[in-house]
Amino acid sequence: MADALKAAPNAYRMVLENERVRVLEYRAAPGVKAEMHSHPALVGVAVRGGKVRFTLGTGETAEAELKDGEALFFEATEHMTENIGASEARIILIELK
Repeated sequence: MADALKAAPNAYRMVLENERVRVLEYRAAPGVKAEMHSHPALVGVAVRGGKVRFTLGTGETAEAELKDGEALFFEATEHMTENIGASEARIILIELK
């Protein structure tokens, strides 16, 4: 599966990488989609929350609404992401190696 930085350079940028973690910034205006990609297990921290829709490789969808400052843990995943909220979402993703 494609890496987030390659699949969706319009939404992800590298902040830091070392032997233990990779830190990405997800930044998307309303309606922006990040094509199908994968992540290892990660912690996400919403700098500016928002409402996003995840579409898994199976076609199953799930929506999440993150509040400013909220932190969540996600298991390894393959998905497409779309900002379905009314404002820009900005989330820091700390991928675990």
